[in-house]
Amino acid sequence: MDPIIKLEKVTQYNQLKDVETQHPLISVFDNSNSKALPNHTRIHFNFYAIFLKAGNCGELKYGRNNYDYDDGTMVFVAPGQVLEVNNTDNYKSTGLTLLFHPDLIKGTSLAKNISQYSFFSYDSHEALHLSLKEQQIIKDLFSKLEYELSQSIDKHSKSIISNNIELLLNYCVRFYDRQFITRENINTDVLSKFENLLNEYFLSEIAKDSGLPSVGYFADRLHLSANYFGDLIKKETGKSAQEHIQLKLITLAKERIFDTDKSVSQIAFELGFKYPQHFNRMFKKNTGYTPIEYRSLN
Repeated sequence: MDPIIKLEKVTQYNQLKDVETQHPLISVFDNSNSKALPNHTRIHFNFYAIFLKAGNCGELKYGRNNYDYDDGTMVFVAPGQVLEVNNTDNYKSTGLTLLFHPDLIKGTSLAKNISQYSFFSYDSHEALHLSLKEQQIIKDLFSKLEYELSQSIDKHSKSIISNNIELLLNYCVRFYDRQFITRENINTDVLSKFENLLNEYFLSEIAKDSGLPSVGYFADRLHLSANYFGDLIKKETGKSAQEHIQLKLITLAKERIFDTDKSVSQIAFELGFKYPQHFNRMFKKNTGYTPIEYRSLN
């Protein structure tokens, strides 16, 4: 197994890349002016990293998958994640890098909102691919951060830096929304497969044996990260993946309630509920009636 390099500080990454440290909690630099990362290693990050890759940028792995490093691809890494480095012999560093430690944004609006940027937990094949105009916007924001770091630190520095990072991330949200739209055919295929998997789960013995399904279960079956899958479903349908699962549960529950040969408890167990009272509560919350009342009314 490849050795793991644990990076607790931004300065440690700068040392690996032979880049000058201008600020202990943030670093912005052009990769073409830096060394390549140690090959055949795995790097554990304890800070945020954003890469704008250009051209043939070698091969990085997150989890079991390769990043799709075409020209103008953005990759996001959150604290606790691990990247695997596998470069070709003629590999040369290109693109831009932004690193920032969680301590940098403490007390800012970005610290409150950072968890909302779900693409930090997307998988490798879900990276953001930018148009030329989008690339220019991102490069301009990198330049603004680079300029700010070159100035003397004053009482305004922290807010200006964190605001620019937040603006960059907000643009990435917009560009991901565009990417979801431009991949409509792929998204439709995912929705169709999701519906088929829902039917398979509840019409087989899986629910009875394994309990209620999670969003992660379907994301894994579709070879997507849970966050990307959830965002895709929400943007395509207006409902969360969890809401889709619950709607399927309610629809099936309404149908099965009419089978008077089965008790409500039996139906609850068949649908994956561990305790019938949980099924009763969910049913009443969604229909206004308990299962017994609904059976009597119909």
